[in-house]
Amino acid sequence: MTLTVLLDLRLKPESAAAAPAMLREILAQTRAFDGCQGVDVLVDTANATHVILLERWASAEADAAYRQWRAGAGATELGSLLASAPQLSQFETASDI
Repeated sequence: MTLTVLLDLRLKPESAAAAPAMLREILAQTRAFDGCQGVDVLVDTANATHVILLERWASAEADAAYRQWRAGAGATELGSLLASAPQLSQFETASDI
């Protein structure tokens, strides 16, 4: 079953200028990862340091494999740009509603 993931990021104000270039590089890898069906970047219109990544995965297993890779060999320096820990939410589409 398809999984939708929201990754809520709060950037440090002084990191806002550097974030787009780093996110482009990171998200190129994410989009190429097996099972990734797409990633959209949503920027808060009232606060440019608030960014949400809307990710679509072929399955919960594909997402889990990606998270494991990012925690190890695929680790990035994104954390250095963040004001707080990212918040991860995972959603399945309700087919019976």
